[in-house]
Amino acid sequence: MAAQGTCLNHVSRESSDIKRLAQFYIEVFGFEKIEAPRFEFDVIWLKLAPSFYLHLIERDSSMKLPEGPWSATSAVADPKNLPRGHHVCFSVSNFDSFVQTLKEKGIEVHEKTQPDGKTKQVFFFDPDGNGLEVSSAAPLS
Repeated sequence: MAAQGTCLNHVSRESSDIKRLAQFYIEVFGFEKIEAPRFEFDVIWLKLAPSFYLHLIERDSSMKLPEGPWSATSAVADPKNLPRGHHVCFSVSNFDSFVQTLKEKGIEVHEKTQPDGKTKQVFFFDPDGNGLEVSSAAPLS
């Protein structure tokens, strides 16, 4: 039997600079920093109301994993490639002004409209090269 009552709890991102990454998500999306447990490594936990959490985890260089898409052997450096690539999507109610803010911050973006002509999308990278999408559409329910 499939799991019941499933919902997304959090997304985690490993980074060599979790403070920089936290500041990006706080400034761009309005996340708030929340209390996190103490581990043997640094973490920052962020919350986006009402119930989305982002866990930023200090990178362990001994793991030998790529830090992000830009440090992988076949990097995805152009946001035009993100619609088919790995990304996390947020929806916002102020899409046009949000995109303008990204541009004012010097963030390279790729804008699209879905075939239905109703839903606008913007694709871009966080400072560690993780793919992001922001949509004008209401979240799927």
